[in-house]
Amino acid sequence: MDDAEVLALFDRRVRREARPDGPGCRIERVGGVVRQTGPAEAWNGVLWSGLTASSADRAIEEQVRHFTSLGREFEWKLYEHDEPGDLGDRLRAAGFAPGPREALMVAETARIAAVPAALPAGVDLVPVTDAAGVDLLMDVHDRAFGTDGTRLRRRLLRQLAEQAGTVVAVVAVAAGRPVSSARMETAPGTGFAGLWGGGTVPEWRGRGLYRALVAHRARIAADRGHPWLQVDASDDSRPVLARLGFTVLSTTTPYDYRPDATTG
Repeated sequence: MDDAEVLALFDRRVRREARPDGPGCRIERVGGVVRQTGPAEAWNGVLWSGLTASSADRAIEEQVRHFTSLGREFEWKLYEHDEPGDLGDRLRAAGFAPGPREALMVAETARIAAVPAALPAGVDLVPVTDAAGVDLLMDVHDRAFGTDGTRLRRRLLRQLAEQAGTVVAVVAVAAGRPVSSARMETAPGTGFAGLWGGGTVPEWRGRGLYRALVAHRARIAADRGHPWLQVDASDDSRPVLARLGFTVLSTTTPYDYRPDATTG
């Protein structure tokens, strides 16, 4: 795997040539920016930018005007190799708040699909296909991450109802209780399948569930013909993914803009 070639492919197919990732979303290309605009529960934000020191501030102002006119919070998804080099500083100056930096990690799907990753005894995988399954997934989300999952729940319900073929979600259940969950987003034609939301409740960590769910999703991605897996990895998941065979190609930082936070 040539890291530079794969990163260039990711930038082109997943970011510059992005497709809408949910119902009601649209991709817009305005000047040097590719953005997604959608309903309130969707991900709204900037996927890619090709800016210079002379064009960056104007482009930032335009995105703020666009999303705030719709009443949307939004994210500028900044990668460390994006230009200009001080784009993060410019975003902060414009009122954006940076979130935790994550590693962009990629692996060949076939390699990860072949990883032996047995589930612990007494644990079963339940595919998420309806509202009851989403409730199980959100139970894990609340206990694993401790963050508000209201928008995620609404987005998943709408995806399953209107675009079920683009999302794979699964819950690991032990003795009738959900203990781990994960999602995968697939965009036909990109070659990449994105792994998201892998989380395990505290009392079940360290038993191989995260690894098993990565391998499970990799096998589905392989069956669907996606040669690459992509993860935005936290500091906790990065070592596990590296041991499985994922490679760090870049880092990415979410810069969030919330109109209420900036206007006081």
